Amino acid sequence: MTQPVFRFAPSPNGHLHIGHALSALLNARASVALEGRFLVRVEDIDQTRCTPELERDMFEDLAWLGVPLDEPRLRQSEAFPEYRKALERLQDMGLVYPAYLTRAEIRRFVSEHEADGATWPKDPDGAPLYPGDTAVLSDAERQARAESDAPFALRLNMKKALERVGGPLSWQEAGAEGSALFDAPKEIAADPGAWGDLVLARKETPTSYHLSVVVDDARQGITDVLRGQDLYHATSVHRLLQDLLGLPAPRYRHHRLVLGEDGRKLSKSNGDTSLRSLREAGMSHQDLRRKIGL
Repeated sequence: MTQPVFRFAPSPNGHLHIGHALSALLNARASVALEGRFLVRVEDIDQTRCTPELERDMFEDLAWLGVPLDEPRLRQSEAFPEYRKALERLQDMGLVYPAYLTRAEIRRFVSEHEADGATWPKDPDGAPLYPGDTAVLSDAERQARAESDAPFALRLNMKKALERVGGPLSWQEAGAEGSALFDAPKEIAADPGAWGDLVLARKETPTSYHLSVVVDDARQGITDVLRGQDLYHATSVHRLLQDLLGLPAPRYRHHRLVLGEDGRKLSKSNGDTSLRSLREAGMSHQDLRRKIGL
């Protein structure tokens, strides 16, 4: 039997909070229970917000939690050539196109469309599906942007991608938290089409989360992905990209989220309580484990 390999993939663009602690500890516990390995992945594509100081603090927080991390440690900033290769493979299949509409233009188009009482489809995260440049820009405007230094996104042509797959996709989802670890996973039907023509990269950014995560999981030999419920629906996209790129599909399990007092999931950008501030206030890692129900 293949040794299970788990991973924890934080971004050093802020300090870890208790939601990260839950995910890290659940992965560590599962790797020990199944005699597997537990790898870390530093998601530092954003070289502006991700800093060496925050990465150092991140590993200090994980050490305080008592999370054992195996080598090697993968840094996304060192894997840009791998993402480029994956993107080029999809381009060679004719599945990628440049899209020039800005976020503001998309919002304005959707608002105008819905002002007449109609609805515009949204992806599982609630963002409007991409309407296509031709819905907003004239032929001359599109050509002008293509010939200029205008920003653009490289999007997946979902219709063509689904035609290329040619059949239904699914993933293995393990039981609810508290059940036997990864016993008798259920087969979940994937619905990547619900995401529309999603972004794979941008002019200044060589990869999106969706593209990098499937490449990274394959590079690290991840067999079991244990992550937050907020990424449950994104698994449909990941299964599509894995199929198109010929990458292995791990087993999945999506755990509960730690919510703030407002009922929303915790976020670094909202300044939610960090592990460092809790530690500095005198909380022990045992206290933290009790606080998050472990």
